[in-house]
Amino acid sequence: MTGHIVIVGYGMAGARLATELHARNGDRKVTVLGAEPHRAYNRIMLSTLLAGKIDEPDVELAEVAGQGTDVRTGAPVTAIDPAARTVRTPDGDLVDYDHLVLATGSRAVVPPLAGLDPAALPPRVAVFRTLADCRRILATARSARTALVLGGGLLGLEAARGLAARGLAVTVVHPHPYLMERQLDPAAGAVLAGTLAGLGVASRLGVPATGLATDPDGVRLDLADGSALHADLLVLSCGVRPDTDLAAAAGLAVDRGVLVDDRLRTDDEAISAIGDCARPPGQGPAGLVAPAWAQARVVARLLTGEDPTARYRPRPVVTRLKAAGIDLAAMGDPTGGPGEELTFSDPARGTYARLRIHQDRLTGAILLGDNPSVGTVVQLFDRGAPVPGDRRALLLGRSLGNAPAAPAASPALMPDAATVCQCNDVDKGTLVRCWREGARTVDEMVAATRAGTGCGGCRQAVGGIVDWLSEADSVGTTR
Repeated sequence: MTGHIVIVGYGMAGARLATELHARNGDRKVTVLGAEPHRAYNRIMLSTLLAGKIDEPDVELAEVAGQGTDVRTGAPVTAIDPAARTVRTPDGDLVDYDHLVLATGSRAVVPPLAGLDPAALPPRVAVFRTLADCRRILATARSARTALVLGGGLLGLEAARGLAARGLAVTVVHPHPYLMERQLDPAAGAVLAGTLAGLGVASRLGVPATGLATDPDGVRLDLADGSALHADLLVLSCGVRPDTDLAAAAGLAVDRGVLVDDRLRTDDEAISAIGDCARPPGQGPAGLVAPAWAQARVVARLLTGEDPTARYRPRPVVTRLKAAGIDLAAMGDPTGGPGEELTFSDPARGTYARLRIHQDRLTGAILLGDNPSVGTVVQLFDRGAPVPGDRRALLLGRSLGNAPAAPAASPALMPDAATVCQCNDVDKGTLVRCWREGARTVDEMVAATRAGTGCGGCRQAVGGIVDWLSEADSVGTTR
């Protein structure tokens, strides 16, 4: 389309959409309005920043540059007028649009604890969601010796591991009987707790927090069993909530996210929504990067006229815990439903695996610890491909007796649409195109596509594609 496209939100979803639009030819103006005062950054890498393994410049995303793109940071939107097709900023400026895209993301949930005001967190208490949150945590962590993390979900464990890597004694407080209860089963949760304990992170499970007290020297977290924990720092990681305030105030349909159709359109044809704030048909807010980037691509194809038939189809979700010393992948539902179930547990080595297979297809899996088959399992799940006959090798990632090890998915047999990197939504076809354009090493592929820069667990798969392309080139079969 020609005209003015306004993107509200300069997080990973909004930045990706701006990049997708810029990459396509056309006569259009794009304005990005970001509430945060700094350039877009990779939220996935904040736990690595918290651990001190990288610096702030390392989390920044490439800026959208070029004619027709206007990026404004520190420019929150306070209101939308769908009738006039304008948005308002705090200084009273009105920005008109022909099409508006909401990429407002989500906000950290502050739990209702006695002594805690969600509007004004006391010193030594922080949520963990944004770069500003990370800075706040680090400011206290530099002089702290102990820390509590309230919440044993994915983000809470990443924060806990990051603080432990800085030398703090960390305790995770979780109201459920085991960690990551949405992705794991009790046995996997127990193995994970043991792995974390070996990395300096203790767990206090099955006891809700009831109250909080702070003073200049530290924090006290009161628990439902009458006990209390003391520390220098408290990090709240109790989930996120889609940021739908603007949409609701503008009269758009909202229900646990901004309701959109498979074109990512709201009930106003001139307004779309993508990322954490959006709720596509049959799917709640994913809170993951790969769906947001896939949505950005669909919207870009529609708005530029590149593909008027483009539609968003939710993909199977693979959860990876991105923390040093922990290798965890969880997908689907391995705990119920029809089919075969395979399990293996070695708590002493921090290893656990559980697979569910129905009609020779993988319907769910948990892989914790060192398992060479994790890449194969992820690809089998993502593609819905038949599993190998040797179930044991698939479970353990090595040959048993005379049985061959589970084979890696052959790149030659993978369709171009097969996802190689879930975090950054990079498919095989993109890597093939980069090869044709001159990328010849894993590092060059990563630099061109960012594959493997989210959790780091996809570099091996990228390497497999590079090896296949190199071999195919040598015999003249590269497509």
